[in-house]
Amino acid sequence: MRKKERYLITFYGFIQLLASNPDNIVIGLVRDIKATQDHLKADGLSHVHVLKADITDGQSLRRAAGETREILGERGLDVLINNAAYVSDVTAVVSLRDLEQDPARLLQDTQKSFDVNVFGVYKTIHAFLPLVQQGELKKVVGISSGMGDIDFINAYDVAQAAPYALSKAAMSTLFAKFNAAYRRQGILFMTLCPGLVDTAATNTNTCAALSPSFSLRSPLTSTAVSDEDLARLQDIQKRFETAGLNTIPMKPIESAQRCLKAIHSSSLSSGHGGSFLSYNGTKEWAKKLE
Repeated sequence: MRKKERYLITFYGFIQLLASNPDNIVIGLVRDIKATQDHLKADGLSHVHVLKADITDGQSLRRAAGETREILGERGLDVLINNAAYVSDVTAVVSLRDLEQDPARLLQDTQKSFDVNVFGVYKTIHAFLPLVQQGELKKVVGISSGMGDIDFINAYDVAQAAPYALSKAAMSTLFAKFNAAYRRQGILFMTLCPGLVDTAATNTNTCAALSPSFSLRSPLTSTAVSDEDLARLQDIQKRFETAGLNTIPMKPIESAQRCLKAIHSSSLSSGHGGSFLSYNGTKEWAKKLE
């Protein structure tokens, strides 16, 4: 008989997928409980424990960890998936050169990106690590982005979205450091890029247009985009298409399926500790879908 696996997630796509299996115990951290519960009800999902938390607020995370312990008892947490992120609509389609005359804007947005994408992720891991240590699978996963990969930036001259890219590179390094510190306890820390994802239904930031974690197209229909920014987006998309990269986004549920397959097949023994890979197991962040 299959044992129940226990997941804590910060992204609806994963919650939706995992909750469709009644054998899973699924706990979702959200900022708006009612909106999430309404969404779950509309999708016909009832096997979810929804807890309120803000990943930038250590106190709310500690409270949510206590509530999670009450739900799980002494069984602990098998998989912690960190996917909450700040994707800026301030610096997403501009480069460092575009911001030469406004360094304060760049620094402010970089600070906010780090507050959520690095410090918020650290606070989440710190709050729930004791539960992971009690779990059986012991996996901590961060959803990162190929935008933080130096080789990708250099290969395609991706100058835009520096604050987001810097924060994602830092997050991947954070997970490698966690791996170095905790692998002897049998805990797998790893980061994954989920590929191009259509986030139009849940994300109104034009920023999403740029990242290999987000769609090049969908934000253009959900947020007003200036002619100048639209030209920048089209230039990026043209360069990606010319290079043979994928620019057609997946639905969140499809991306979650591919990521979960990678999570389930990854282990310390197979060398995935501290790794930063695409859901497809390579560093081809924008590989065409098969």
